[in-house]
Amino acid sequence: MPTYRDFVPRQSFQPTLALSPDATLVAYSSNAEGRFDLWILPLAGGGPRRVTLLERQAVRRITWAPDGKSLVFSADRDGDEQYRLYRIGLDDEQPTDISFGTDCQRILATSPFSADSRYLAYAANDRDPTVQDVLVRDLTDDHERRFAPPPGVVFEPQGISPDGRWLLTAGFRSNSDIATYLIDLHGEGEPVCVTTVYGEGLYEPGPWMADSSGFYLITDRWGEFKAAARYHLDDGVLETLAEPEWDVEHIDANGETVVWSVNHGGRSVLHGFHEGEHLPLPEMPPGVVAALALAPGADPVVLLFDSATRPVELAVMDPATGFRYLTDTRPSALRVIEPVAPDAVTYPASDGRRIHALLYRPHGPRPCPVVLSIHGGPEAQERPGYLRAGLYQHLLAQGIAVLAPNIAGSTGYGRTHQRLIYRDWGGIDLDDLDHATRCLRTIPDIDADRVAVMGGSYGGFAALSCLARLPFPWAAGVSLCGPSDLVALARACPPTWKHFVATVLGDPDTDGESLARRSPMAHADAISAPLFILQGARDPRVPCATSDQLVSRLRARGIDVRYEVFEDEGHGFTNRANEIRAYEAIADFLTRYLAASP
Repeated sequence: MPTYRDFVPRQSFQPTLALSPDATLVAYSSNAEGRFDLWILPLAGGGPRRVTLLERQAVRRITWAPDGKSLVFSADRDGDEQYRLYRIGLDDEQPTDISFGTDCQRILATSPFSADSRYLAYAANDRDPTVQDVLVRDLTDDHERRFAPPPGVVFEPQGISPDGRWLLTAGFRSNSDIATYLIDLHGEGEPVCVTTVYGEGLYEPGPWMADSSGFYLITDRWGEFKAAARYHLDDGVLETLAEPEWDVEHIDANGETVVWSVNHGGRSVLHGFHEGEHLPLPEMPPGVVAALALAPGADPVVLLFDSATRPVELAVMDPATGFRYLTDTRPSALRVIEPVAPDAVTYPASDGRRIHALLYRPHGPRPCPVVLSIHGGPEAQERPGYLRAGLYQHLLAQGIAVLAPNIAGSTGYGRTHQRLIYRDWGGIDLDDLDHATRCLRTIPDIDADRVAVMGGSYGGFAALSCLARLPFPWAAGVSLCGPSDLVALARACPPTWKHFVATVLGDPDTDGESLARRSPMAHADAISAPLFILQGARDPRVPCATSDQLVSRLRARGIDVRYEVFEDEGHGFTNRANEIRAYEAIADFLTRYLAASP
């Protein structure tokens, strides 16, 4: 029987890709040798080359300089989310730090360079920890221009227009309230919100049109789901490009070519136009596009591609050869067993709603135990990927099923469903999870007396809430970086998130009582199931002290609690060895309490 480590992918990736200007090299961030370093890979064939050798840092975003001779990237240290910017030439041994000042939250624009390589755009909260400005650096003399956002708005630049006149910037109030701003780099005026006329909603800017006459964006202006659109600068008209009955999730353009992906019930489907005409694209396997980059004519399109039965890979699509993988991260176990793809299921919830979920059934004997796995976010989606570093497939090989629901707050099922969670954490979401336990009792091949609950980040909060507040005979629980105290979470989150946190979670100053009442900490005395808590000592969002407190309270009552603190990690994992050790421990913990008959 394969062990957990036999299911671990050979490497994993950060969700960032950069295609060289001549479309011959792809740059990406991989932990193939322990940390998330910058790598490049030729598309025509040949092995990858590591460009950086970082210590205790992780490469987060990458972009090529327009001349294709160097790259700029952002990186933080031990998951502290304090990003610095670096530049490195293809023949350089070490990157050059091009950041000014102390550590802060520097966010590299998606397309940060001007066409002549002179200017670089990024965001930073160096002036005021609670405000994320946009900065444009003149790389010839290091002079910077700064643009401050309106109150309650977090700026994140998208890109400089090809003619160098405009900087396109997103203005975040929440994940579902994003405006588009234009900054005139030839003038002295303030940033102008060009989507105000359309009211509140999601207007997330994307790439520029080739002639700088407008830009592409993703918007929910026309309904529950996100559409692809074009904005024209001359008349301010917002024109529909594609309005599917599912969310548009990614959009990229190069020259006269634009490609977007649609989240069709969790599976990514690519579409495109070239010179105004429909662009036929090769078919790809069922799976999820985590990032994409394209050359003119979509020749080629490079993807980070994930699927339930194969880990995330670099892949390429081109008209001549169709879809092909550039990497092979498959672990040894997938060569000797048949991995399991999930079934899409729905179950009833309150108010006549139905919850979409993925159910993974093992090949072995029935009825089988099950893990209720809750995604993070909460504004995220459980999709058919090779999740948690192979943990799902390992559990399935041990005869343990997985039910992964997209409860209130999840993306992918419309704006209304996503916003149900706002200022109601531990309310409607917990009710949806209660209905998930009822659903499990109706599935004939599931043993509803052997159910564990697991989650990371928000999912860890939800898992703790299940254990503390739902009258269900839980066999075990796992919380990875999960907040147990919502007041502490609201206060600890990055200072630029203050308005966002108040909108989505609640204001700790005015809503402290209700946040405390919904916190798992307030109901800790009701937790009786064995529990495994994993925490990063440097977590900038979930204070380690709150997990310490929860563990102490539970152990004082004699509850079986395993507690692992990772001294060199933040909110999640940047060290591959830590990640493998953590999920191996989770696998052993869950198998211990679920695999044997009660």
